[in-house]
Amino acid sequence: MDFRKLSNVSVDCVVFGFDNSCINILLTRRQLCMHDEKYPIIDDWLLTGQHIFKSEKLDESAVRVFKDFTGLDNVYSQQFRTFGNPDRIKNEKDLLWVKSRGGSTRTMSVAYYFLLPTELVSLKDDNLKWFSVNELPQLGFDHKEIIMKAYEDLQQKVMIEPIIFEFLPDKFTLNELQIAYEEVLNIKIDNRNFRKKAIGKKYIVPLEEKRKGISKKPANLYMFSRDIYDRIANKNQIVNI
Repeated sequence: MDFRKLSNVSVDCVVFGFDNSCINILLTRRQLCMHDEKYPIIDDWLLTGQHIFKSEKLDESAVRVFKDFTGLDNVYSQQFRTFGNPDRIKNEKDLLWVKSRGGSTRTMSVAYYFLLPTELVSLKDDNLKWFSVNELPQLGFDHKEIIMKAYEDLQQKVMIEPIIFEFLPDKFTLNELQIAYEEVLNIKIDNRNFRKKAIGKKYIVPLEEKRKGISKKPANLYMFSRDIYDRIANKNQIVNI
């Protein structure tokens, strides 16, 4: 493996996490102070990303970056777009940051997104933090645009692929499933209608177990069966809401 990095090609990872109340984005803090009034102080946030190694495939690079920040692998990922406009690095702070790192001001970024429950990630320090997708902090580069494009792609795919289950534990309640759909799609769903349709999906399998300790009435638990889905699911709609 050639571990030299390409100065003009990077991968950026939009890590979506669900905490049973909202959809979050995992961000890393960017700080730089040159101790010179000529230069701005940088203190904002970025997507998790790095430049790729010379002998590394793009998918390998994205998985490596994701694992570097989260310690995890074998998580759903999707390459969704490349960002390479010649003027994408033009802000004074962004230019200073790139030059301080010996990078190129003309960089192409191949963007991926990852889906998982937030609880799977153990945050190492205060420089890595979850933010609600609806309450993002100040971001460097064009990372807000990248996040919004990833979110649009996620909203489209969640209605035709069973990726909503990537946000949930192996055993989940129908209420947790409904909240996940509501947060991803940014809509309110009729509870009774949703439960009826979800229960009718054979790949949402009821278990002889209940979730205790959340409310006075324990909630029934379910699991997603990939085998059943692959055999019988109508690929045009996962849960018709």
